[in-house]
Amino acid sequence: MRLATAALSPLETRVRAVLQARLCDHIAAPLAVALSGGGDSVALLLLVQDWARDQGRRVIALTVDHGLQAGSSAWAGQCAHRCRRLGIEHRILTWTGPWPSSGLPAAARLARHALLAEACRDVGASVLLLGHTADDLAESAAMRAEGSTVPDARPWSPSPVWPEGRGVFLLRPLLTIGRADLRQWLTARRETWIEDPANTDDRFARSRARKALSQRNPDAAAPRLPPPSAGGDDLLDGEPWGGIRLRRQTSGPVLAAACLCAAGAARPPRSVQIERLLARLAEPGETTSTLAGARIDARGRDILVLREPGELSRRPIEPTPLPRNRTVVFDGRFELVASASNLLVMPLDGHAARLDERERKALKTLPPAARRGLPVVSDGDNLWTCPILAASAFVSARSLVLRRFEAFLGQVVREADAHSVAERGEAAGGVLS
Repeated sequence: MRLATAALSPLETRVRAVLQARLCDHIAAPLAVALSGGGDSVALLLLVQDWARDQGRRVIALTVDHGLQAGSSAWAGQCAHRCRRLGIEHRILTWTGPWPSSGLPAAARLARHALLAEACRDVGASVLLLGHTADDLAESAAMRAEGSTVPDARPWSPSPVWPEGRGVFLLRPLLTIGRADLRQWLTARRETWIEDPANTDDRFARSRARKALSQRNPDAAAPRLPPPSAGGDDLLDGEPWGGIRLRRQTSGPVLAAACLCAAGAARPPRSVQIERLLARLAEPGETTSTLAGARIDARGRDILVLREPGELSRRPIEPTPLPRNRTVVFDGRFELVASASNLLVMPLDGHAARLDERERKALKTLPPAARRGLPVVSDGDNLWTCPILAASAFVSARSLVLRRFEAFLGQVVREADAHSVAERGEAAGGVLS
């Protein structure tokens, strides 16, 4: 058992307060920690392990080997050795490319998050802990001052990748603590860490910002925590078929998130596009707009955001196999699990007449623009069913749209909420029947 709370250092007390506020105790789901081997992630791993041991929680460390540095595989091996010594389960996740000719840091970041999110889902963890510090916030501010658009790391946020990151949330409990304090704490525990040469490589904007801050004041950390996400006051309703209803006088961040989620997209629309759309919505009368794969219908005081049906013509979705008892995400919006073999899922567009009378009746209750993009499941012969319209004996389905949107709004604020999202999602098949 760890020392009593009264004997903890101020640093440990601060981190434990964050963990206690966000995480559950004594549940079976593990906590995943991203471990690079650097001082920040090593300190995080030890701090989380100490807390988890007292709370009866299991910890799994995840190390991503990008293969971008000559010593990356050796560093991953060092992480594995450390975890064996600490008695912590460890997994090495390898990025095999392809590597882009430009924008490598951004591509590597997305690949890292995708690998980490998939590993979290594989082990049943809904929370991934990351070792970002107050220095990272200061570096981001310095990068923005030089023209970058890099955002601040947030204490708690949904995974930035989709659909790999569905149901996975990121927790950064070190954002008010500087690197120097963490390294002093590690040294007192006689722990070592890896220094990545990429951190001093002037080809990368963050490395240049880190160097500039260290020359200005080696101890400067200047924590600047971002404000909470937009609230849910603008949300009127979420539809089981994937639509989002908002107040017409909504905010830019809320509208951008609604477009992203309703379209099942991975990237939100640009701020300049949202500003133009808001200006259009401010004008009286009915209007229909399209943006980033979403359709925005404004009627009276409300707007309905849904998947733009014309995207099916511009970017066709080919029939996709549904392996039995395995989850498949369709169009970034629906999660399906087949209980039979040899099934395919595809857009309903062109197949509505093949549905049975019950499903056709339910389909007529939906806005016409919402119908074409619904998932239809078939065996290529007699079976044609849309599990969003009516319960099916062969496949279950649920919409991911509303829960994803709520996560963007900041309505999922702790691990217990995250588990509820992962387990419940939205209503399963037959929601309209």
